[in-house]
Amino acid sequence: MLPEINIGDHVEMRKPHPCGGTRWVVVRLGADIGLVCLTCQHRILLSRRELNRRMKLWLAKDTEVEQTRHD
Repeated sequence: MLPEINIGDHVEMRKPHPCGGTRWVVVRLGADIGLVCLTCQHRILLSRRELNRRMKLWLAKDTEVEQTRHD
């Protein structure tokens, strides 16, 4: 089950982006979730199911500590 994600939250993906970054910030919510790479600013859209599958770690926007480890 996908945690309650809000705009501004950070997620870490299992596989790195080609630029080498693994951290993304949520910029859009809806049927698809919009993400921006924090390393190169590349934007992608993932379905909620795909994000749930690819996500390794979720960080709420107001905290810098681990909230949910997604293994």
